[in-house]
Amino acid sequence: MLRAALLVIAVALIAAGLLVFALGGGTHGFGALILGLVLLVGILFERWRYRTVPPPDVRWQSTGERFTDPQSGRVVEVLYDPKSGERHYVEADGRPYPPDP
Repeated sequence: MLRAALLVIAVALIAAGLLVFALGGGTHGFGALILGLVLLVGILFERWRYRTVPPPDVRWQSTGERFTDPQSGRVVEVLYDPKSGERHYVEADGRPYPPDP
């Protein structure tokens, strides 16, 4: 919900900046345009960077490591892909970690 509201604000700022340019306002729309673009890039980066990891498939092996997440109190298990060396963190009940907000 918050992400959608921020996207609407970012698009409105970009549109306002472009409208000021189009109406001959010179560089007065520059601030709104830059702020809108920075907000949009930040939202898209956050969405890409903190996306939910797909459920592990058969290539993932358990390392036997488990820990309790201090924020949620949930038990998290570490899985390992021997080919790539990549590690996945899933809740002990199999749900992706960290959970979506």
